Amino acid sequence: MNDRELNERFKLVRQKDVKAFEEVYNDMKTPVFTVILRIAQSRELAEDVLQELFVKLFTSPPGEKVKKPRAYILQMAHNMAIDAVRSRPQHADIADFENLSAREAEPEAADARQALAALPLSERRIVAMHINGGLKFREIAAVTGEPLGTVLWRYRKALDSLRRMLEGGSYES
Repeated sequence: MNDRELNERFKLVRQKDVKAFEEVYNDMKTPVFTVILRIAQSRELAEDVLQELFVKLFTSPPGEKVKKPRAYILQMAHNMAIDAVRSRPQHADIADFENLSAREAEPEAADARQALAALPLSERRIVAMHINGGLKFREIAAVTGEPLGTVLWRYRKALDSLRRMLEGGSYES
């Protein structure tokens, strides 16, 4: 769904049209969840943030002034995920270890997840918003409040770090 179509759906959602909201949810849930998960690094926390985000979107949908609703939603996801990470206790979660054997069955995917998790949050969120959220670098700069050059530099740095880690190296800051 493009921005024009999303704005049309949100116009209906403001009138409490559940079907229009379902269309928005079905279109946006995967990229939004992926962005949140990359930041939160916890499936349970990401699911909670996703649910909270869509409840907010239904009860208070973006107004007509929002020209890029996709970027608006992903910015909400980004901000809510950061807030959730900051507010949770900083300790290991037993749930992170429960599916270890399932992760070992897919070594390449596990390696990629591990490499992404090793990136600093500032780099991981840019990679997630660009690759999973489909945002352009200018939109990411607007979402994060960082200069475009910084966003581009962090993205390139993250890709270089991921490449090194996946080739058997380690993260270098």
